[in-house]
Amino acid sequence: MSAPLVTGLHHVQVSCPAGSEDALRGFYVTVLGMREVPKPAPLAARGGAWFRSGSCEIHCGVEDGFVPARKAHPGIAVSDVDALAERVTAAGLPVHWDDQLPGVRRFHTQDPVGNRIELQQH
Repeated sequence: MSAPLVTGLHHVQVSCPAGSEDALRGFYVTVLGMREVPKPAPLAARGGAWFRSGSCEIHCGVEDGFVPARKAHPGIAVSDVDALAERVTAAGLPVHWDDQLPGVRRFHTQDPVGNRIELQQH
């Protein structure tokens, strides 16, 4: 059999409304501890923002008629889910614990524009 053609996940894109970039930075950088990645010039004019930590990259793209994703979501692996839950709570965002996966501690929250985000630790 030949080598696999798919070798990993590069990024997940979530939608956002125009003008929400500062609020998104507050969440992805300040709360989650990611860093902002400069968008290439041809894409920067579209608005939005990109964030990275380790191999995890989240792209927030401006969408006309934006509606937050309530079910679809990125699942982000973290090293200390309890500490992150405290940071999310301190930022005034919801923390909904879910114990449905054995061996995985995880919770769901939402980013400042209402997109569902899962944070999990194995």
